[in-house]
Amino acid sequence: MINVMERFLRDEISSQELYEDIFNFINSSHIRNGEFEANYYIIKKMDADNFLIYAENIFPDGHREIPYSLSVYKEVLIKSIEEHAIKMGLQVKANS
Repeated sequence: MINVMERFLRDEISSQELYEDIFNFINSSHIRNGEFEANYYIIKKMDADNFLIYAENIFPDGHREIPYSLSVYKEVLIKSIEEHAIKMGLQVKANS
């Protein structure tokens, strides 16, 4: 079984800039819903507290596939991102 959260964290929370961009998108009260396109994963903000994380493969013929996804609550997502950022030696933001 693919652990989507682990793969997402490993692939996307790899630099201070990516961490901050993703954190700010998730935590923003000004973005009610929308998408953040990271390197490989897309974070879809459904509302203030619910997110979908999925990988998207786009093929040369134009079709796309979503091989796996994860539905996650904001607090769980923030906690996972912060824990991974600390392991990577990044400076974490205060959760507001």
